[in-house]
This record gives sequence, C-alpha cells and structure tokens, in this order.
Amino acid sequence: MTTWGKADKLSLNSNRKPARSNCSRIPSEVTRHREEEMSNRKLIRPSLTQLKDQLPVKPPRRRPASPNQQTNAENFYYVKQMQNKTPMVVVLQDGETIKGTIDWYDRNSIRLSRDSEPNILLLKHYIKYMYKENEDKEND
Repeated sequence: MTTWGKADKLSLNSNRKPARSNCSRIPSEVTRHREEEMSNRKLIRPSLTQLKDQLPVKPPRRRPASPNQQTNAENFYYVKQMQNKTPMVVVLQDGETIKGTIDWYDRNSIRLSRDSEPNILLLKHYIKYMYKENEDKEND
C-alpha cells in the first residue's frame, strides 16, 4: 500500500483555487478608483484618420512616359523589301553570304527564298548585316 504525502494530496486536488492570504487584500474603494481611471484613459497613439488629416495632400505622382522598346523600323524595312521582292544579300557571323528575297520574318528569324537553291530560314542572331543585292553591284 502506498502512503500519500501532503504534496501528493495537493496535486490531486489541483482543481481547487489556492487560498488568498490576508496581507494581499486591497480595499474596494481603491480598486474602484483604479477601474475608473483605467476606463477614462485615452489611447496613446492617434487614430489613422487623425494622422491622414495632419499630412499635407500631395497630388499622385505620374510616372514619366517610358520610351517604346521597339521602333518598328526593322519590321517596316522587312515588309517593304518583301512587297518589292528586293533581292537581298545576307552576311552571316562567320562571313558566309546568302542571296535571296525575303519571304517571311518574325521576331527571331527570316526566311529567304532563293532561285537555284532551296529556301532557307535564318536566325537573326546569326546575321551580321544585310544589304540590297543591287547596292553590291554599284560599289564594284
């Protein structure tokens, strides 16, 4: 059989509230006064509407108009050469030259049709420069 000590009995009866000591009692008048004081206190920080009223009114900032990233000059040039079926010479990064007329283009490539050879699709980042074929004859 187990013997229970005083501490063990207290832990079993933990549902009970601990007894108050007489020395910690505060007169009811003092507590009422503190409660009234607490209910009459203002908040330390002002409300958001008061802060907004104090701030000067600034007009909304307009962003400066950003320049267009693309002038469409390249597209206009390709369309003009396609409509006129201008014979073109394309010089690639490695120095190779390809002659033909521009059939089609998009953002990354150009399709050249050639008379005696099959059509070719060139990626623009491999092109060093291009010019009209008749300009080549004028320089020679």
